[in-house]
Formats: sequence, structure tokens, C-alpha cells
Amino acid sequence: MMGGLPGSVEIFDATRDDLPEIVQIERLCFQQPWSRGSFERELTLPFSRLIVARVNNSTVGFLCRWLIAGEMHILNLAVHPKLRRLGIASRLLGYALEEARTKDATVVTLEVRRTNLAAQNLYRKFQFEERRLRRNYYGPGEDALVMERRLRSES
Repeated sequence: MMGGLPGSVEIFDATRDDLPEIVQIERLCFQQPWSRGSFERELTLPFSRLIVARVNNSTVGFLCRWLIAGEMHILNLAVHPKLRRLGIASRLLGYALEEARTKDATVVTLEVRRTNLAAQNLYRKFQFEERRLRRNYYGPGEDALVMERRLRSES
């Protein structure tokens, strides 16, 4: 499964020391990247969690999520462009979904660019479903699909 990687993928909580690599990946992946200050803020919020995927001690991807009142919202997920389609995003997303289950969240939501078919396919693989369209969410003419994954109640 991890055939193209030079080592195994490990997931860790991000720290300030990870921010240079996170910001570099963010800038490579998005036309309107988050600033370093945005990531620094996420590290301080009690309901936010920023996790990184590392291979051989190098950060290769990250996921930022909020967990509030039994709902998880995934704000940002990115993998270094040279390391896509190797299962890294799946590992990050799977880790977040497992956390949502263990913390008794009932739903996980996210927005994805309407034109980002690869990301939509990943989310569908994890049983996310389209719920609605947010017009111009990413700017003029850049719509977002709101996707949702309901989690079964364990009670």
C-alpha cells in the first residue's frame, strides 16, 4: 500500500517546530494558502487539533480539525504534491475519523472545492456525502461542496 514511500507514515500532533514544513506544503497545495499566523492560532485553540503525517521525520502532510459540541469539522487537509496518491491523506483522514468516534462526535463535516475531484473521491471513499453547495466560498466562481459523514451512535 505504501509502495512509493521511503518509510512508513506516522501521525503526530503538530507543534510550532512543524510550522515551516506545514506552511511550505500549504503554499504548494493551495492558491490562497493559510498564513503561518493562521496555523499558529490553530495550535492555541482548545477545540482545534493540527496533526502531521511524517515519513522518516519529514512532514509530508497535515490535517487541521475542530471538535465542538459533538461535531468535528475538517478545516484543512494537504499532502505534499510529490507524495500524493500514496495513502497519506487516507491515513490522516482515518486518524481524524477514529478520533471523532472515540470522542463521541456524531458528524464530521468539511468543504471541498467543487473542481477538486481527487479530494471528493477520497472523501466518498470514507463515506462522506454531498450535502449542499456554497457558492463563491473560495472566491468568485470557486464554489465549495459541503460534505458530511454521519457517525453511528454507540449507545
